[in-house]
Amino acid sequence: MPGPIAADQILRLPLLPVLLAQALYVRRNASLLPEPTGMRSGRTGRGPRLRLLVAGDSSAAGVGAGTQAQALSGQLVAALAPRYTVEWRVEATTGHTTQDTLARLQALDHAFDVAVTALGVNDVTRAVSHREFERNQTRLLAHLTQTMTVRRVIVTGVPQMQRFPALPQPLAWVLGKQAARLDRGLKTAIAKFPQACHLQLDLPEDPSLAAPDGYHPSPRAYHLWAQQVAHLIQV
Repeated sequence: MPGPIAADQILRLPLLPVLLAQALYVRRNASLLPEPTGMRSGRTGRGPRLRLLVAGDSSAAGVGAGTQAQALSGQLVAALAPRYTVEWRVEATTGHTTQDTLARLQALDHAFDVAVTALGVNDVTRAVSHREFERNQTRLLAHLTQTMTVRRVIVTGVPQMQRFPALPQPLAWVLGKQAARLDRGLKTAIAKFPQACHLQLDLPEDPSLAAPDGYHPSPRAYHLWAQQVAHLIQV
């Protein structure tokens, strides 16, 4: 049985003219930051072999950082390299949804020990329902753990979009509520897979954690994110 309709869902229709105008304004005025330069695969460190995959959308690709060394993948590899020989690979693209990432990984013939995923923002902005998002995330996790035999999947929670500096009200409120719904669906999907865990990034309210576009993480935010992921990998 479907649950009760939330207030933000009820108000979307009367707010539609405002929401559309704000969305167009954000798209027109937001900086279109490029994906960072640098290697997206490599091998470094010392110790036991660890095959690492970072997959997902623009945040997994490192948008907001100037180089991959400053992005999630580079800072995570740097945190792990003192203890592991890390063989790492980034499979991420700006604009990708969960469905896009699944299709990309289905074409990839590699095995990994650990995968880190970052998805959800584009599912929100493309109006993917929470039930469809949960189904797609379940399919993605099944592919990672069964087909690709990943032993540990760290699934980054859907960001709290109401906190994005680039988003005005009421657009931030509406997108934040939908992001929270998708994150609940994500947790339901993760519960089906003992290899997977949910990482809820709860970063402080600090302007330095946002990239200049007010929409993506800064290198400092990527550092905090990488430290949390590294901790989960090493426990």
